[in-house]
Amino acid sequence: MAGWILFALFVLFLFWMIYIYNSLVSLTNDVKNAFTQIDVQLKRRHDLIPNLVSVVKGYMEYERNVLERVTTARMKALSAAGIHARASAENMLTHALHGFWAVIENYPVMKSSESVLQLQEELTSTENKIAFSRQLYNDLVANLATKMEIFPNTMIAALFSFKKAEYFTAEETDRSLPSADTGTRER
Repeated sequence: MAGWILFALFVLFLFWMIYIYNSLVSLTNDVKNAFTQIDVQLKRRHDLIPNLVSVVKGYMEYERNVLERVTTARMKALSAAGIHARASAENMLTHALHGFWAVIENYPVMKSSESVLQLQEELTSTENKIAFSRQLYNDLVANLATKMEIFPNTMIAALFSFKKAEYFTAEETDRSLPSADTGTRER
């Protein structure tokens, strides 16, 4: 009788290990998939930028440095390797695009151009998808980390060499709030 109880406990322990292992595999794959989704949206953004630059190039004769910054940032983003380097390069590209949009505001002809408006809308939509994809990815990274750190899951994670995923983080300059100087003083 004691042998059957020990056998049942062993089988129960084995099923528990399989359950924990499978859930860690599932979360790891979810994290990889979420990063791939970010990659898809970033590729879409990278593909839209040359079209936008070529459409506005003729209008922005005096703003070559803005176009060059966007192009350079895009090239760095395409060649970045690793999550941290990729996040940094993509943040530089986002800043360059914000400067680009600010310059476009100075050109009424471009603001009313159907091509520019369409590309701007597509890029804005893509930026929103990128933000959502990054949020989902980071949520899944947090879920995986939690699952790996909970006892006794931590033993299974260590036994099978599961690794924590890296967060897709913002640069320090992106974390600071912009100042809202209205030009008025308190009295």
